[in-house]
Amino acid sequence: MNSAMQTPNDLVSIRLKMLIDLAKSISMLKRRRHQIQSGQSGEYVSRFKGRGMEFDETRIYQPGDDIRSIDWRVTARSEKTHTKIYREERERPVFISVDYRPAMLFATRGVFKSVQAAKIAALLAWSAQENGDRIGGQIFTEHGCQEIKPKGGKHAVLQFLNALVQPDSSSEPNISLEDVLTRLIKHTRPGSLIYVISDFRGLTDSAELHLSKLGRHCEVVLIHIYDPLESQLPSQGQFRFTDTLRDIIVDSSDKKRLERYQQRFQQQQLHLQTLTKKWRMTLLQCSTNDDPLEIIR
Repeated sequence: MNSAMQTPNDLVSIRLKMLIDLAKSISMLKRRRHQIQSGQSGEYVSRFKGRGMEFDETRIYQPGDDIRSIDWRVTARSEKTHTKIYREERERPVFISVDYRPAMLFATRGVFKSVQAAKIAALLAWSAQENGDRIGGQIFTEHGCQEIKPKGGKHAVLQFLNALVQPDSSSEPNISLEDVLTRLIKHTRPGSLIYVISDFRGLTDSAELHLSKLGRHCEVVLIHIYDPLESQLPSQGQFRFTDTLRDIIVDSSDKKRLERYQQRFQQQQLHLQTLTKKWRMTLLQCSTNDDPLEIIR
């Protein structure tokens, strides 16, 4: 990711040039994949789906599906309407939701969680553009949301990247993750590929219910961003943390407190894993000092 070219500001802030330059990483990755696939004679198939040359899979019928593609045998056997999916359906809507709430403006190693989220979002947008998909998104702060309608082409990616650099959020105080997911349901259509990039603070029962609704008709990928300090405190010393309003002193000699701290993070990880498995979603874990390209590879 050319970390050596990063400036100190790139660790805590998001520049448009930084996000545009990530297109080169996606192009290189695509070339490497093509070389691998072309070396596997006869095994390459298009990654796009639709009414094309080759049958791909059967899934539950979704509003908007072509009734000519209904799989009557599976429908009769399961007593639920199923439709056939074929290769070559281009311009699949890809919707990328990015968390910019205050807790994301933090890191002890690597880059701010918000910067890591923006980098991953940009890589996903460039990848979608390479695949011929339509790109849209949602950027949310504590004050509101900005939604970008999915469109095709490089201009759509640049519009999304500009929103990542300068989000145009409304003046809604104390917006919750539940509010964000409610809006996400309204702005995405069935069959979309949805990425939610967040630390998932405030994932209440109601917010989980909205996530499950998304998963019924869309392919959902949750990307959990965390700082190494959130997973494990240092084993020695006293440490002061502040958000400019409150101060907290953590004494790592208190072993019970350390264990409780680590258990909370592990419980959150396990909870996310359980939810995504239950709803047939994908969960990716990304630390602030991970290479984002490796995460989405």
